[in-house]
Amino acid sequence: MARAGGCRQVGVARAGGCGAAMEIPSARWYRAIGERHSRRRFEPRPVEPALLARLVAVCEGFRPYDEARAVLVARPADEVLRGVVGSYGQVKGAPAYAALVGRTDSPYVHERLGYTGEAVVLEATSLGLGTCWVGGFFRPEVAARLLGVAAGERVMAVIPLGYPGPRSREESIMSGFVHSHRRKPLAELTARGAPGAVDDPARWPAWVRAALEAARLAPSAMNRQPWRFAVSAEPAAADSPAGVDGPGGAERPAGAEGPVWTITVGVAGGRQTGEISRRLDCGIAMLHLEVAALAHGVRGAWEPLPPPGVARFWPR
Repeated sequence: MARAGGCRQVGVARAGGCGAAMEIPSARWYRAIGERHSRRRFEPRPVEPALLARLVAVCEGFRPYDEARAVLVARPADEVLRGVVGSYGQVKGAPAYAALVGRTDSPYVHERLGYTGEAVVLEATSLGLGTCWVGGFFRPEVAARLLGVAAGERVMAVIPLGYPGPRSREESIMSGFVHSHRRKPLAELTARGAPGAVDDPARWPAWVRAALEAARLAPSAMNRQPWRFAVSAEPAAADSPAGVDGPGGAERPAGAEGPVWTITVGVAGGRQTGEISRRLDCGIAMLHLEVAALAHGVRGAWEPLPPPGVARFWPR
């Protein structure tokens, strides 16, 4: 698993050693998946230092990919979000934010930024803080200047952070959509008839069903839900291919019986909507999927795939 160096943050003290490996806190983040709602109105008070330190620890410790990093900025998000109007309302009053910085020469940067940034979202949710993803209509040049990003890097998204304020009418409506019929059913999100795919959900192990349900609840730009999944059962002797990467890593137990179940994440086609890449949305869903798998006792790692694929999850 690749680890990035040179971490930094603005406006807060470091939480500890730079770049230390961090295990996914699966139980806490799995609960946060069910609790998370995008919030765009925040109370006008700073986040407690202890909570900021927890978020810094995630930004510094959860660094599975060299080309993607999150930087916590303990300054009002208005400095980069001024005038921002999102898909359902203006972002107001966030006292802090995370900036998602990606290396532009990587073909996987968008999904790995989504995966990395959603760790901040889930940790913040578990701490009682509100968040939302903003990928357009912010000022990347201002964020880049404040952070001092390196040549070849770009701030590709920001995540406002703070104590949630009263919901606007639009937030209340959209929050209801997330857990309602407006979320696509798994039958619509799961590939049918793909080579090697197991189409019958009744045959899937419990962890596969839980992982896909968690991925289904991931946030996406304009609620477009661009991810598509394919479930496969590989022969029992199958081994994950070279290039599998990520914070998983426990080997498949010796003597394990039955097929090796894998989940492929791909991106739906169609016209781009909004400023956030569909592959970034898929990276968010990837973390949800892995968190749920871990919460059900299955460790794994990711094999990157060429478009229109994104990545394949292999138990290990």
